[in-house]
Amino acid sequence: MRIAAFQRLALFDAVEQAAEVLARDLAWAEAEGIDLALFPECYLQGHSYNEAIARRRALSLDDPGLNALVARFASGKTTAIIGFFEKRGDALHNSAIVAKSGRIAGVYAKAHPLESGCTPGRDFPVWQEGHWRFGINICADLRYPYASARLAKQGAGLICNPINLMLRPHKAEKWHRPGISGLQICAKHTGCWVMASDVVGSNEDGWVSYGTSAIVDPNGVVVAKAKPHSEDVLVFDLPDRQPERRFAQKAAVVAT
Repeated sequence: MRIAAFQRLALFDAVEQAAEVLARDLAWAEAEGIDLALFPECYLQGHSYNEAIARRRALSLDDPGLNALVARFASGKTTAIIGFFEKRGDALHNSAIVAKSGRIAGVYAKAHPLESGCTPGRDFPVWQEGHWRFGINICADLRYPYASARLAKQGAGLICNPINLMLRPHKAEKWHRPGISGLQICAKHTGCWVMASDVVGSNEDGWVSYGTSAIVDPNGVVVAKAKPHSEDVLVFDLPDRQPERRFAQKAAVVAT
C-alpha cells in the first residue's frame, strides 16, 4: 500500500480554499498511485482552541455543503483522511473524516480533545484499505497508550495521526522533537506503522508550527520526515500485505 502524509500551510476560515488545495493534492495523489492520503488536524476549517470559533466553523456529516465539497475533492480512488470540526446535534467534536470516491466513508472523533467545548469521542473504528487495516488517533490521543492499543487490538497495522502543532513560539520549539518521539513510542508500543500530518506557517496571533509530519515503522524507526517550516509530502510504500501481529484479533472492519 502506498501512503502519503501531506504537510500544508495552515488555513483559517477558508473552507473553499482548503477544498481547492485538497482537490489538487488528491489529483496528484491519484496520479502517483497513492492509496491512503493523510491531511492535518482541523485542516478543512482551521484549528482553534476557542469554542465560539470552533462552533461557528463546525459542520455536520449530513451538511449539503460538506458533502458537495467531498464529492469534489475526494472523487478519485485515493482514500483521504481530513481533519475538521464536527457538529453532532449540540455536541462539538474535533474529528477526521475518511473520504473516498466522492463520499464520506466514516469518521473518528478525538478521544482526548484539548480544544475548549469539544466532546470526547468514544469509538475507535478501523477501516480496510486493500490488504491493510488502519485507524485514527488525533494529536494528543497519542499521549494515552490505550487509544492506539484499541486500534491495534482490532487488527490495525497503520495508525494515522492528524496533528496541528500551531502553538506559541516557545511551545512550538518545546514540542517539535517530542512530537516525533511520541510517534516512535506509539509504533513500538503497538507494533504498528504510524504516520502523522501537521501544518506549517503562522497565524495572526503570532503562533507558529514547525511541521512534525513523519512516517515511522513498527520498530520506531523514522523512515520519512518532513522538512521543517515548509510544505512537504511524504510518500512511502508499505508491504503489499499487512503482516500478522500479536495484537490482531477478530473485529468488525469498515471497508472504504
